[in-house]
Amino acid sequence: MNMIISAIAQGLIWSLLALGLFISYRILNVADMSTEGSFTLGAAVAVTSITNGLNPFLSIFLSLIAGALAGGVTGFLITKLNISSLLAGILTMTGLYSVNLRVMGKANVNLLGLNTIFSGISELGLPRHSDTILIGVLIVLVIIILYSIFFKTEFGQALIATGDNQAMARSLGISTNIMTTVGLMMSNGVIALAGGVIAQSNGYADIQMGIGAIVIGLASIIIGEVLFPHVSLKIRLVCLVLGSIIYRLVMVLVLEANLNPNDFKLISAIMLAGFLALPKIKAVYDVKIYRRKIAKPIDKQVK
Repeated sequence: MNMIISAIAQGLIWSLLALGLFISYRILNVADMSTEGSFTLGAAVAVTSITNGLNPFLSIFLSLIAGALAGGVTGFLITKLNISSLLAGILTMTGLYSVNLRVMGKANVNLLGLNTIFSGISELGLPRHSDTILIGVLIVLVIIILYSIFFKTEFGQALIATGDNQAMARSLGISTNIMTTVGLMMSNGVIALAGGVIAQSNGYADIQMGIGAIVIGLASIIIGEVLFPHVSLKIRLVCLVLGSIIYRLVMVLVLEANLNPNDFKLISAIMLAGFLALPKIKAVYDVKIYRRKIAKPIDKQVK
């Protein structure tokens, strides 16, 4: 039972990564590989800020700003230098590796004995993981509400139009370059915030912690969309959070099955491929059911 509660708590805070990735992957339709660098950058900024005496809540705000700047670099490479989105993301991610080492000063920095955003609730003596769940719910709710308000504005609708069809958006007088850059800044800002929150939850930041983060974020998005299709934007965002929790619960089952933890990345990739294939499998199944329904009356006529 404790592992399930832990999975729910981890799913909540990791859903911040999915919410950030949602803007670049689903709204802008951009394969943004800078995600893995931005995630680590957020963790590095948060942990370094705390070790230098800054308030933990201020540190995740700085993470968000740092991530937004990184997203701005990717946007600049795409819109001003006409570099493909995939390559631009890889270039930013590669550059961020050195930036993150500069920020931390070494490959790993821990928060041993220092206050984090979870410390206040932890000291209340509540059941284990209550601090992570409460803080996670609070931050996720704030972001979902802000997203819901933003995407109803004229600017938010222009961002959606840019991702749907850039030619049509330009014909409506929308500056797609600005929209792409702003969207990537928003996406990477939230992703870096996720890195800052998760680093405080784990109690450390590591230069390698962003590796595979994009797969986890995509898995959460795909699981949420496949299991809860055809819903409004607000519900869709909530489903991403549920997708992240389900992903963590599946990982718990993997642990319970005594599989090698070194295989987690491989299992994540296979699971993601499986969920991506679900719509196709469902379509094939529906066609078979439909054919059987058509075939039944014909069989009766033959008899």
